[in-house]
Amino acid sequence: MKTQFFFLTLIITTTMLSQNKDLPYYELPEPSEKFTAGTVAARQIDALGFRFYHATDGLTEEDLLYKPSDSVRTSGETVDHIYSLSKIILNSTVKKENVKEQNDFTFEQKRVATLNNLKQASDILSQSEDISQFKIIFGDKQIPFWNNINGPISDSVWHCGQIASFRRITGNPMNSKVNHFSGKIEKDK
Repeated sequence: MKTQFFFLTLIITTTMLSQNKDLPYYELPEPSEKFTAGTVAARQIDALGFRFYHATDGLTEEDLLYKPSDSVRTSGETVDHIYSLSKIILNSTVKKENVKEQNDFTFEQKRVATLNNLKQASDILSQSEDISQFKIIFGDKQIPFWNNINGPISDSVWHCGQIASFRRITGNPMNSKVNHFSGKIEKDK
């Protein structure tokens, strides 16, 4: 019985790890050879995706429930917030209005959706010469793309750092081989 349980656990873990590497942002994509407003904005989102991928990779239930005080979001609530910010970023690139939606996603579903939202937004932006067309839409309000940079994008990067710090406190630090400068995972030497 123990042997069967061991092999079942091994198979599930291996499957989850292989699925994780199929998600966007395990490593940063190669940068564009040309610098435009669109490629620079896309790279900002790619960097966010890379940070989010690794800040949330391997989070446990204990990690998701952790918060250092009552006045702070849990890591799980912070993931929810980043997911909602990723929708604002994506909606601006597909020129869609932002509306509050209720979802019953699991943590893993939110993680996957967030990474895919960021990747889709990045792909659209990288092909655009004029990103001023990508406004944040709330009802009748159309807010310039600038606010995506100082709003949802920067806010999400900030929150990825919080998740990384909180998971260190719970004894589950991020992979030490993540190199944010290169956007790669350092190989064993």
